[in-house]
Amino acid sequence: MQRQRIHQLAAEIGFELSGVARCAAVVEAPRYQRWVDLGYAGQMAYLTDHRAEIRSHPSKLLTSARSIICVGKLYNGPEPYSDAFTDAARGWISRYAWGDDYHAVMRSGLAELARRLGDGHEWRAFADTAPLLERSYARQAGLGWIGKNTCLINQTRGSWFFLGELLTSMEIEPDSPPPDRCGTCTRCIDACPTQAIVPLDGWWTVDARACISYFTIELRGGIPEEHRAAMGRHVFGCDICQDVCPWNRRAPVDRDEAFAPREGLIAPPLDRLAEISEQEFKEMFKTTPVSRARYRGFLRNVCVAMGNSGEARFREPLERLASSDDELVAEHARWALGHLGTRTG
Repeated sequence: MQRQRIHQLAAEIGFELSGVARCAAVVEAPRYQRWVDLGYAGQMAYLTDHRAEIRSHPSKLLTSARSIICVGKLYNGPEPYSDAFTDAARGWISRYAWGDDYHAVMRSGLAELARRLGDGHEWRAFADTAPLLERSYARQAGLGWIGKNTCLINQTRGSWFFLGELLTSMEIEPDSPPPDRCGTCTRCIDACPTQAIVPLDGWWTVDARACISYFTIELRGGIPEEHRAAMGRHVFGCDICQDVCPWNRRAPVDRDEAFAPREGLIAPPLDRLAEISEQEFKEMFKTTPVSRARYRGFLRNVCVAMGNSGEARFREPLERLASSDDELVAEHARWALGHLGTRTG
């Protein structure tokens, strides 16, 4: 099948970006292993266990695979970026988490693409759900280049998109990777509050152990105290390194309706978040990526954000959370009370 037909089918299904890569090891594989060896994955064991080796050999996911169809679905809407919301009393939830969980949306579209390719081929679909270096294969497929912030950047559409892959036994002519266009720009590096974007073997990578997204989503224990003050009001994820990227400033507004913001998820009031029960948390964030933080982790994040707010009125909810039976929440609330005192003193 010609790759032009792949692009056409993917566009009909709703994928704004598509391309084809060979099912073979990519040049980034050794760099990924170096990233793992340096401990930059933090506590994300799923990135460092036996699955790490599979990432360099996609055929282990599908023995008959010959091609990898890579797709991208945009989620960039007309809403302002995080730097436009200056009210310290409101938290920030990463814009990718405002709507439905992208995993199900992407897998559904990939399954439809596989069906339209016809019978007679074996396939498996993934959307951030398998040990696969998806940004590297997306680069090989021509969807964009990997920026200094490690996001995949498309020249005309920026970096606000989800990635998915369809491994297929079909032999398809591959696309070509685009040139790197970050140049000498260091805006993402300079803007990162916790300096999580670090050099690695002549390029740049993200040390998860200093990343706000890692702290607020993946980390299950306590957030390192030396980074709490720099986290600002982030309660789930962080968009800063994409907000400041020049390629996103000129990116078109375009997204699937499934990713439209749910009510109350854009810069929600911190005092409201501090009050929600575990059941309310489940109801408010069900089928959204925010549920990944889990209730206790989310309250931990809210405590840190309130401590960074400089708002004296948050002392009362923080005192209540400081007496929580959950020591993780209580410890972060106590830290927040002390830090709030220095901010309001």
